[in-house]
Amino acid sequence: MNFKATLDWIENEIAVLLTRPEETTLIQIPLFFLPEGSEEGDILNIDITKDMQETGNAKARASALLYKLKSKN
Repeated sequence: MNFKATLDWIENEIAVLLTRPEETTLIQIPLFFLPEGSEEGDILNIDITKDMQETGNAKARASALLYKLKSKN
């Protein structure tokens, strides 16, 4: 998924973004995720992708832990 957002304001190391073009959905993220030098009013390209490898690894770890917990009883 790819979309644009306006950096509306920065407060306490939190960036507040408004998704474009409507600018009705607000997103708060830590400032360190933004490109260096980002300022209020900047238009940012946001790209969100699913990491299939990490998702599979996390599910496998969770299953192993669940099996281990069930085996203790």
